[in-house]
Amino acid sequence: MRIISIAGARPNFMKIAPIVAALEQVPEVEHLLVHTGQHYDQEMSDVFFRDLSIPAPDIDLEVGSASHAVQTARIMVEFEKVCEKEQPDMVVVVGDVNSTMACTLVAAKLQIPVAHVEAGLRSFDRTMPEEINRLVTDSLADLLFTTSRDADENLKREGVAPQKIHFVGNVMIDTLLKHRERAASMDVARGLGLDGEDYALMTLHRPSNVDDPSVLTGILQAVQQISRSLPVIFPIHPRTSARIKEFELASLVEGGVRISEPMGYLEFLNLMSKARLVMTDSGGLQEETTFLGVPCLTIRKNTERPVTISEGTNVLVGTDPERLLEAAGQILDGNWKASKVPEYWDGRAAERIVEILTRGS
Repeated sequence: MRIISIAGARPNFMKIAPIVAALEQVPEVEHLLVHTGQHYDQEMSDVFFRDLSIPAPDIDLEVGSASHAVQTARIMVEFEKVCEKEQPDMVVVVGDVNSTMACTLVAAKLQIPVAHVEAGLRSFDRTMPEEINRLVTDSLADLLFTTSRDADENLKREGVAPQKIHFVGNVMIDTLLKHRERAASMDVARGLGLDGEDYALMTLHRPSNVDDPSVLTGILQAVQQISRSLPVIFPIHPRTSARIKEFELASLVEGGVRISEPMGYLEFLNLMSKARLVMTDSGGLQEETTFLGVPCLTIRKNTERPVTISEGTNVLVGTDPERLLEAAGQILDGNWKASKVPEYWDGRAAERIVEILTRGS
């Protein structure tokens, strides 16, 4: 059985790593890893391959950065060549980035079965490019692997045949568990000038948060106020850095806000594990903080991961500075909700996926 798996952007790498490792344990499978090159610089790509022990890609499409349409088109053109040459029996895609949708479209038109890992997540907000990618991918996939029971229900409502849907758990947690001990041995905070102090950790990159000067200003003003109570470590995304400069907001990320460059997986996991609270607009961090039991404030009006709210540590605060301040205050006062680790977030999701992929191989 010949399987091609796709990695394209930073969120993909944590998801594909345990699947690649599990596939390598199956002698009957010939596996090829394709890197589309959607994230192509060292901070966004190479360091993750190294940290997560992902083997070098068999094929690198090197598509680079562009608009959504141009990038998707480039991936499709190059990946079609790969499929025609390699003739895979299955294409495995993960997550919701442009690479996920583009490779799914190519495979579906060539009548190659597609397996989608992390299927069924829905924010119900079609202004998010990721939501469009999810909807298209799930409508075409032949095997849909879900992280939570609500994702199963989303797919059934959309008319997906139940026999295509497999609840397997969360591969992000597989990766976290594998590398947790290595990450714990680091002392990243000390390198940022913090020695045993409590701190908050923040990420912020979504266009809806950083491209509107009034929204970004409000968020950063609230974060500046929080930083007077405890330091805020802020590994800054290139897009956010550019907007802060463009909107002349540098004064709001001084003092107790500690700006750093984007980090590798292990360094960031170390900081997240020890943080007093996390503020983010990332999807994956909502899941990781839930597993780690770290309070999470999601700076968005919706989430495609509601299990992190109903069972986990996550709360949506939107972009209202007052809500962000109020929720942070509750955490600092020790007044936060009880949580638990969701079902099947146990480090064995990739095993379940590969067992289903290789039935009858």
